[in-house]
Amino acid sequence: MSDLTTKVTLADGHEMPLQGLGLYKVTSQAELTGVVQSAWESGYRLFDTAQMYKNEGMLGAAIKELSLPRDEMFVTTKVAEANQGYDATLASVEASLRELDMDYVDLLLVHWPLHPHFFETWRAFERLKNEGLVKSIGTSNYGMVHLQYLATKANEQPVVNQVENHPHLTQDALLQYHQDNHIVTQAWAPLGRGSVLAEPVIVEIASKYQKSPAQVVLRWHVQRGTSIIPKSSRPERVVENGNVYDFALTDEEMALITGLNKFERISQEPEQVYERGAQYPH
Repeated sequence: MSDLTTKVTLADGHEMPLQGLGLYKVTSQAELTGVVQSAWESGYRLFDTAQMYKNEGMLGAAIKELSLPRDEMFVTTKVAEANQGYDATLASVEASLRELDMDYVDLLLVHWPLHPHFFETWRAFERLKNEGLVKSIGTSNYGMVHLQYLATKANEQPVVNQVENHPHLTQDALLQYHQDNHIVTQAWAPLGRGSVLAEPVIVEIASKYQKSPAQVVLRWHVQRGTSIIPKSSRPERVVENGNVYDFALTDEEMALITGLNKFERISQEPEQVYERGAQYPH
C-alpha cells in the first residue's frame, strides 16, 4: 500500500508527493521548525508556503537548521495578489528565493486569479520556469472558467490547481476538468477546517477502522486521487494526518462521504480575504 513517499507525475514530467504539509498560519520560527522536523521524520517531503503566509524565511531557516537535503524535498510557494504582473512577479519570486535561501522552488502557484494581470503574471511564470528558477508552474483558487481563459493564450498549462476541496465541497465537475486536462487537484483545507469531522457517517466509518475522522477524510481524498496539504502547527497532528495509508475505504464508504457535499465553502476567508480576489468564483 502507498505511503507518504507516494508521488504523482505532473504533466511536465516532474514528480510531486501526493501529500504534504501546509504551513498557513504557522507564524513562529520555533513552531515552524518543530512541525517541519516532525513532518520530515514522519516521511513528509512536500512543504507548502506562500508569500502571503509571511513564513518563507522561516521555512528556509528551518531547513537549514535541521540540515534537510534540498534535493529530497518538494517546496511550493505562491505569488500574492500585490505581486502580480510581469515585472512584479519576477521580482517577487527572486525575493521569495532569497527568503527561502534556495536556487529554485519545485512548484510556483498564482495564489488568486486577478483579472488586470491575468496573462502577464502567467507569462512571467513561464519565463521563470524556462530560466530554471521554478521546476513546475500552476494555479491556486482557479475555477474552470479561469483555466479555460488561461488556455487561450498560455504557452504552457498549469500542472496543479490548488483549491478548497473537502466533503462539504467536493467540486466534482472541476476535478473532472482537471483530470481531462492533466491538471493535478491539490486540496487546501482538505478537512474543511474541521467542519466535516462531526458528520455521523464519517464518525461511524472512523470507528470501524479505529481511525480518527480526520484520517478517514484524508483517506477519502487519497482514494479520489487528490493531492492534500493539511495544515497543522501540532507535531502529533502532523504525524496522525500522515497515517492514512494502512487502510482503504470501500466504494460504498467513498460514495457516502462524497454524498455529504453541500456546495458549501468553509468561510468568507479562504486562506486570506482578498477584496479583489473574492469577486472571482473559487
